[in-house]
Amino acid sequence: MESILELRHLRTLTALADTGNVSAAAGRVFLTQSALSHQIRMLEKHFGTPLFERKSVPLRFTPAGERLLKLAREILPSVAAAERDLTQIVHGEAGQLRLAVECHTCFDWLMPAMGVFRPQWPQVELDIVSGFQADPVALLLAQRADLAVVSEAVAQPDIVFYPLFAYETVGICAPEHPLAAQKIWQAQDFADETLISYPVPDDMLDLLRKVLLPQGIYPQRRTSELTIAIVQLVASRRGIAALPRWSVLPYVEKNYIVARQIGRPPLQSELYAALRRQDAQRAYLNDFCAIMRRESFANLEGLTPLANSP
Repeated sequence: MESILELRHLRTLTALADTGNVSAAAGRVFLTQSALSHQIRMLEKHFGTPLFERKSVPLRFTPAGERLLKLAREILPSVAAAERDLTQIVHGEAGQLRLAVECHTCFDWLMPAMGVFRPQWPQVELDIVSGFQADPVALLLAQRADLAVVSEAVAQPDIVFYPLFAYETVGICAPEHPLAAQKIWQAQDFADETLISYPVPDDMLDLLRKVLLPQGIYPQRRTSELTIAIVQLVASRRGIAALPRWSVLPYVEKNYIVARQIGRPPLQSELYAALRRQDAQRAYLNDFCAIMRRESFANLEGLTPLANSP
């Protein structure tokens, strides 16, 4: 039998396994849901057997699907390693990668990405520019950082942006707080509350910039540098907060706090990797961007893909 298998099919299968449903898998591999379903139907027709059970939640592979998934898990890392080896042969493998971030919760997913990157690029000196950076793009332009993680892709002639992911920012409060009874919070719900946040300017908080300030709402603020401290203050009814859904899930599951949708549609935040245009073709920088995105989707819940940026 002549094989029709392609790498894109294997990537689709791993996306299905990682996400557990067709819709999320389609977003992971940048296909429409119908295009992904067509891929699967084509494979099933070719092999004459279903690859997964249609009504299972989460998605469950058949033995035939499990065999192809096993192949994908074996082949795709080898292909990626070979491509990386060729890139290093052609372009060299030494350099430095200094990271600057404007996101307090970024370190939750940056550390796994760095752990994957180091053994693959052992000659690249990987470092983090200390502390929260209010303007990490300025550090790029000043040659004090090599990659910045930012929340907006504002077009600049000397900077290129690599889309990482979008995520939902949710409101959190104590279980006994009156707002816990509301499934969706609106801007007015924050008016008489103390907003607990990171110590950053108003225009760097999506809740303020996108929701509250346009409605003329300026809540009282209290700040903390640490996510866990914000959660503890919220649990103690010292105020309410807005944080990434994936960052508060462990505390929600333990019933320390509750998480609620902000607005309709839900408040979405975005993250991008910013690079100097002159460095945009450096292989190890591009590989680190790909690793960040891949590890984030593998380890964080509720992410959605971003379209290409300016």
